[in-house]
Amino acid sequence: MKRNTKKIGLGGEPSAKAGVPDETDITPNHLYAIIDIETTGGQPAQDKITEIAIFIHDGHQVVDKYSTLINPQRSIPYFISQLTGITDEMVKDAPKFYEVAKEIVEFTDGKIFVAHNVRFDYSFIKKEFADLGYTFQRKTLCTVRLSRSLIPGLPSYSLGKLCKSIDIPLTQRHRAIGDAEATAKLFDKLIKINRPVVDGNMHMAAEPSQAIKQEIKTSLLPPNISKEQIDALPMVPGVYYFHNEQGEVIYVGKSINIRKRIVQHFNIDYKSRKSLDFKNNIADITYELMGNELVSLLFESAEIKRMKPHYNRQQRRSVFNTGIFVYQDSDGYKRLTYGSINKADNVSMTPIIALSNFYKAKGFLFHKVSKFNLCQKLCDLYKTSGACFDFQVHQCNGACIGKESPETYNMRVDAALDSFTYEHNSFVIIGKGREPGEKSVVVVDHGIYLGFGFVDETFSASSLDDFKGAITRYNDNKDIQQIIRGHMRGKHKDKVIVFE
Repeated sequence: MKRNTKKIGLGGEPSAKAGVPDETDITPNHLYAIIDIETTGGQPAQDKITEIAIFIHDGHQVVDKYSTLINPQRSIPYFISQLTGITDEMVKDAPKFYEVAKEIVEFTDGKIFVAHNVRFDYSFIKKEFADLGYTFQRKTLCTVRLSRSLIPGLPSYSLGKLCKSIDIPLTQRHRAIGDAEATAKLFDKLIKINRPVVDGNMHMAAEPSQAIKQEIKTSLLPPNISKEQIDALPMVPGVYYFHNEQGEVIYVGKSINIRKRIVQHFNIDYKSRKSLDFKNNIADITYELMGNELVSLLFESAEIKRMKPHYNRQQRRSVFNTGIFVYQDSDGYKRLTYGSINKADNVSMTPIIALSNFYKAKGFLFHKVSKFNLCQKLCDLYKTSGACFDFQVHQCNGACIGKESPETYNMRVDAALDSFTYEHNSFVIIGKGREPGEKSVVVVDHGIYLGFGFVDETFSASSLDDFKGAITRYNDNKDIQQIIRGHMRGKHKDKVIVFE
């Protein structure tokens, strides 16, 4: 089989400078594996590598390099071929990843993994090795972050535009060998910045040395975020905001430990092109202290629905037009059903819970049927004049055909209802505040969440109205109801005052 592989050693004995770095070297014990890959797409979980190139740099120059096409064992999408020039025909006889895996391990062993947007390349290679049952782990260095640190103020730090800005030739763009070579030349420029000439020899100044060491430690951070910004974050409950370079909020999150959660965000392996774009778009971080997890969850949900950040797509829905309803039929059975909240035949019925669409409402009911052994037919999930399907497979007790009494069946319906309604009608949850001497207050009145606020130790209340006056009003919805129900059923230490 023909292998499109190039492995080029420079030959000869290594120079003293290359083999035995002196005390002025930027990182005396480190070699750098400068890597670029091409892939069938942007998602490591499903896409595969089609080409890899590795340039070994000893802190002074490139001393070795390796490149090969890789057979991804699947077709390459047309638009990817148009971008990279790599076609199915080109990789047909190329080695499969497992056939070159040992060479990649040996080439990168003991070296710093360097790449432009390092999380992209590193995540793909880690996933390829994980599929082989091998854990690939290397220290990483991102030349995007390093470039921003050592060459600030450029209009763009994409590889193509950055190379153009600092006069680095870039041939074979979007091919691994071309992009890796350009990244190696970029890296060479970066490590030589501020290197003074002493006695005719180039020596490394302390500042770039520290910059590179710092970037190795912080290579997982977004390019625009510094270690100082992370270190300044509080380790307490609250809501945090990621902003882009224009100051727009692109993501809202919450945590009982803001700094720890944000660091976790940045340590997670890249899963898709979208997640890489998300990380690269983060230019600033702000936060609001909330005092406890419940209020953080409530405020996060409200902020997502108010601001609709681009990267909170799953949580930013604010329209809940489908309801779960309960009624008692002429035979005495309590029946659950779902439908439009505004539908004419439901005008006299108040939904027990609101959801965003019919699909989610049906899924919700199917879950309750399974968990509480309810009847599909009596929950409007199985249309028939006779027994429901579950009865035929002995998973329904026969309420659908009158074999089970309404009293027995309704007890399980009540248990199901308890699982998605509040235990109390009107109540106040008093929790920890943002600082000593302060408490948080969450108010639910007649099953409707009204909002939350903070009070100091001088606050006193004798009625629900007193607590209402201490809160900021927020909208009630399905997400809020789930948050409060989950909290009330958990092992919380909050004080709950019930008003019946």
